[in-house]
Amino acid sequence: MDLSLIQKDILITLISLYHQHSHAIKGEEIAQVLRRNPGTVRNQMQALKALGLVDGIPGPKGGYHPTAQAYNELNLTISEQESVVPISRGGDHIKGVNVREIDFTTLCHPDLCHAVVRLLGSVKSFEVGEMITVGPTPVNKLVIKGEIYGKDEVQQALLITISEMTSLPKKPIRDYMSAPLYTLSTDATIADAIRLFTKRHIHGAPVVGDERLLGIITLSDVARAIDQGLSIEMRVVDIMTRDVVIAPAHIKLYEVISRFKEREIGRLVVIENGKPVGIITQSDIIRVFPSL
Repeated sequence: MDLSLIQKDILITLISLYHQHSHAIKGEEIAQVLRRNPGTVRNQMQALKALGLVDGIPGPKGGYHPTAQAYNELNLTISEQESVVPISRGGDHIKGVNVREIDFTTLCHPDLCHAVVRLLGSVKSFEVGEMITVGPTPVNKLVIKGEIYGKDEVQQALLITISEMTSLPKKPIRDYMSAPLYTLSTDATIADAIRLFTKRHIHGAPVVGDERLLGIITLSDVARAIDQGLSIEMRVVDIMTRDVVIAPAHIKLYEVISRFKEREIGRLVVIENGKPVGIITQSDIIRVFPSL
């Protein structure tokens, strides 16, 4: 059957949203992604329903979902095992769009690297000149950043000039952490912390009691205590940070990077079998892939 361009946009956006959320999708959600009038989307939905491409679910939590015929019509095959490859703009994930395929077109050019990014979803919400980030991809954890220089509304594809491409390390953080871990006991003083930091050339150390992580003290904590006129013979447990960000040793490095930004921290403690065994700092991450 011959679908109009707007019908294809609506149908592929419905499939993309349904694939991401696994529940019925409201017409207003599709209209928001496509930047269309909700009434226009509702009218087209009735036509798509008459063609057997969508089903409607009544009720407050109702909406629409694609039929098997819709996938056949658009030549799409999506399995439950497929991962969502996100695409973002300005750090914000773009809803209703999933990257299906990336084709590199000018790898041998000495100055330019172009790619065609094919989407499950509509290209309507993208503009030429915008910077986008694609990924990470599920297998190689590839992240691509680039500028849109064109778009194909028939094939739902973006043409981008790649400015940066990174494959995130898939090894666990135990392979990147600083070890052995230098710690301070509960009866250690600020003076003890200063001596440890100076001797080991570090900026922070966990405070441990009975092999349990109790907190962390950093060079910033020490400087703040001295600025407040506190005695350097005061115990570190009195000035340490108790809300310590931790991560298990088996977790992948790329999975913890976001925690540094979200929590605005400079380091996190690595835990194995319930005990602190190492520490990961921003410097460790930069050494692995400086482009971040």
